[in-house]
Amino acid sequence: MRRSLVLLTAAALLLPATPAAASATLTAVPYAIDSSNQAGWWSPLETYYSGNEYAYLAFNEPGSTAGTHKVAIARRDDAGNWTRLPALNGTTQPEFTDDIGHNQPSMARDGSGRFHVFASMHNNTWRYFRSDTTGGAPQWHAADLPDQGIGVTYPVVTTAPNGDLYLIARLDGTTARSGRLYRWDNAAATWSRVAIFAQSDNRAVYPDDLQFDSAGDLHILWEWGIYPATTYRHQLSYLVYSPSTGTFRDHTGATVTTPVTTATADILQPLITGEAYGNDTGPAVQSAKLTLDGTSPKVVYRFRQSTNFEVRYAYLSGGSWAREVVYNAGQTTAALDITWHPTDGKRVYYVTSSGTDRAFMATKPGTAWTATSIAPGVPVERLAVERDGAGVDILYLVDLTNLRLYYGRN
Repeated sequence: MRRSLVLLTAAALLLPATPAAASATLTAVPYAIDSSNQAGWWSPLETYYSGNEYAYLAFNEPGSTAGTHKVAIARRDDAGNWTRLPALNGTTQPEFTDDIGHNQPSMARDGSGRFHVFASMHNNTWRYFRSDTTGGAPQWHAADLPDQGIGVTYPVVTTAPNGDLYLIARLDGTTARSGRLYRWDNAAATWSRVAIFAQSDNRAVYPDDLQFDSAGDLHILWEWGIYPATTYRHQLSYLVYSPSTGTFRDHTGATVTTPVTTATADILQPLITGEAYGNDTGPAVQSAKLTLDGTSPKVVYRFRQSTNFEVRYAYLSGGSWAREVVYNAGQTTAALDITWHPTDGKRVYYVTSSGTDRAFMATKPGTAWTATSIAPGVPVERLAVERDGAGVDILYLVDLTNLRLYYGRN
């Protein structure tokens, strides 16, 4: 059910961003990317730290003809050396049709060092690759997933503290498109469906993110759209799953029955005046990501009240969802992320749709948000960020103007 009223702190508005601190250190990935390598929901970046730091960037690379792409991983070792790992079906690298905003890759590394890549699905049956050997190029394993024969879209995947993987995705239905949660049992090397976590008649689930907290619980974030599909969504929602007990709960800790609906979901951005399903010109949500401070969720998302999509930050305050506006001085793209820093606190990453500098990190050291340009002069259009085991924010920055992918450290 909907919880208590949400507070919007209007005083936190951010003026046009100006460089405040040192920008990130960027390195161009030495492989060509395809123009289709862009999304807002994806999880294309993975890091691994064991005294040495490794980064893995899943990306679309050009296909053999215009309008097609292949999938690969760019692997960076601790010395800064790059290796390209193609996603294969035997000895062949499959090609897929470009479908911007849908056919982009998400990846994770399991506890045994195998790579898992979900790619190029827009209401398609599973397209899934997994390494057969530790650190090897991922191979076609689509038959290993549950729910065969159903259209899948928006796969987002993360690694659990014990080396298992958890995946959320939207699956087709006749009157609704549901959000489903899956688990890769790393010890048994098998996939299973955990639950249909969200489903509401005449609605489609739009997965955004899932992250583990310090207690080993999984936090899930998604939006709702009108069925069967829409560009603009509503009622950004939240759920927590405990692998140790197999139960779901809301932000208050109350156990909930799944699948949740638009009437029972824990909604952190409720409908506002003038907002309605099917109205593509009014208020709407588009794109969201989350991080954890211990077990406390911190969420960044894009929200349009009138013309531009502003950047908002949501968190728990006094047991209720509170909201702040991080940036509203111009239009943004569907590119967001957030990390938690021991000194800076929340680090909100976003991209503006124009300007010489487009990628920014915003922090709130006092009472106001302050923005820093993280890629001066680079026309970034999409990004992903992950905080690695050494306490560094690793950046995945896409420059579509020049068709370049950048690895960054911040």
